[in-house]
Amino acid sequence: MDVEELKRSLPVGYPYLLIDRVVERGEGRVVTRKCVTVNEPYFQGHFRPPYPSIMPGTMILEGMAQTAGLLLEEGKIAFLGAVERARFHRPVVPGDVLLFTAQVARRRGPVLRAEVRAEVDGKLAAEALLTLVVRDDVGEDR
Repeated sequence: MDVEELKRSLPVGYPYLLIDRVVERGEGRVVTRKCVTVNEPYFQGHFRPPYPSIMPGTMILEGMAQTAGLLLEEGKIAFLGAVERARFHRPVVPGDVLLFTAQVARRRGPVLRAEVRAEVDGKLAAEALLTLVVRDDVGEDR
């Protein structure tokens, strides 16, 4: 799945689309990729010289949540309900290629729990357990 298909599948757009491509998609598991560039809008204000450019943890978490959202069936949308055990292990900087992995931990009714990871060069950058609330009637009662 390329970025154009992702734009149609996820409810977010620029500048919040934090996935460039789906690398792998199987039963209960999705792997996506994000090529981090110095042109990302969040680098303009997240640490200025002389400090190094570091991708904000919230943006890494958003990329993991978007990846988890791809675990859903077509036509469904998920809202982030909870973030547990979030850990950030290393900084992500321009030039890095992030691989996000989401795996279903449990699904009960409209609640999906997913174990998510972000890696750079095979090294763990971040991980969390996300709870998503799944809806298919968005816009009917907000």
